[in-house]
Amino acid sequence: MERHILVVLPHPDDEAFSASGTLAMHLSQGSEVTYACLTLGEMGRNMGIPPFANRVTLPVIRKQELEASCRAIGIRDIRMLGFHDKMIEFEDKVQLDGSIEALIKELNPSLVITFHPTLSVHPDHNACGAAVIRTIGKMPADRRPTVHCMAFANNLEQEIGKPDIMNDVKGFLKQKMASIQAHKSQFQAAELLGNKKLSDAEIQGRFGTERFWTYRFT
Repeated sequence: MERHILVVLPHPDDEAFSASGTLAMHLSQGSEVTYACLTLGEMGRNMGIPPFANRVTLPVIRKQELEASCRAIGIRDIRMLGFHDKMIEFEDKVQLDGSIEALIKELNPSLVITFHPTLSVHPDHNACGAAVIRTIGKMPADRRPTVHCMAFANNLEQEIGKPDIMNDVKGFLKQKMASIQAHKSQFQAAELLGNKKLSDAEIQGRFGTERFWTYRFT
């Protein structure tokens, strides 16, 4: 069992598809989980289907969606760090890394979950992962928490091999689907909220496994 898991991701909804089942699984085993979200996704283009948000209301709506997602998963400790959406790569690295370092010092996590620093498609994803790796990389090797990375780039297995963590989360699909559906403003959930109802077999096949790569510090 992991003692304490720190999740560091840049946007509300980053947790839903790729880690919510894993987090629900760890919580069921007695682990503590803290979710540090760098931004409120305030620059997102998606405003709901049909639209129910606008540029002014979107940050508040996405904050509420993140809170609803965390309730669905079972996460009670949410930290919203207040960085700027779509600007993580340009943030002051001392400030960004310092905010992550402060959380690690406070929580002493045994596991950190984040994005891979180069193979996660979105610049915010990569920059978030890079900040986590920089920060943990400065720690003495015997004090570093394990880091599990999510990655999505094309041909990523040619770069870093197959994922070494494959979590069967079929027993936690209720929590996972509720987490996904909590983010109603985002296009990722559209097909799940639309007219086509997925069968149980389709849901298990598409969402029943979550994969991670353990980051190897050199």
